[in-house]
Amino acid sequence: MTLSRIELADWRAVHSWASLAEVCRFQTWGPNTEEQTRAFVMTTVEAWSQTPQQRFAYAARIEDDLVGMGELHVRSRGQRQGEITYAVHPRVWGQGVGTAIGEGLLARGFEDLGLHRICATCDPRNIGSARVLGKLGMTREGRHRHTALIRDGWRDSDMFSVLEDEWRAVTPRTPSPRE
Repeated sequence: MTLSRIELADWRAVHSWASLAEVCRFQTWGPNTEEQTRAFVMTTVEAWSQTPQQRFAYAARIEDDLVGMGELHVRSRGQRQGEITYAVHPRVWGQGVGTAIGEGLLARGFEDLGLHRICATCDPRNIGSARVLGKLGMTREGRHRHTALIRDGWRDSDMFSVLEDEWRAVTPRTPSPRE
């Protein structure tokens, strides 16, 4: 699986899962119309040209097949804080794609952007996502109550995070040419 910058042409592949109720079940968005998905992809593509860039959106591909996406949001450059999010097409659920997306996002946040702390949230009912966050070495910090109003009522959010030294301790690094 590879991560590459999302492109406008990717909107149809994104829509193939953003339009599905099971993918959006724990989200404030969706199921998306085609117009909503096109607008979302357009904003993620445009974010690459913002200065300073705060949002980094990637398409997850297995060969030429777009099977998911992930985003890294810089929440505070001064405090070196970021947040990751991801979505995966259900046809590849349980195959490690979400974990691979998360690993790529954490590497970009810690190695490329020099972040100190990266967090993620998930609905406590979303066992699969919580499992992915655990595999990424993220620590569950607690639960925030009623953080979002979604289709079936108020949603709680479990907060997870990993610090750069924790991530570096468990992630093999290839020394850069400068080291």
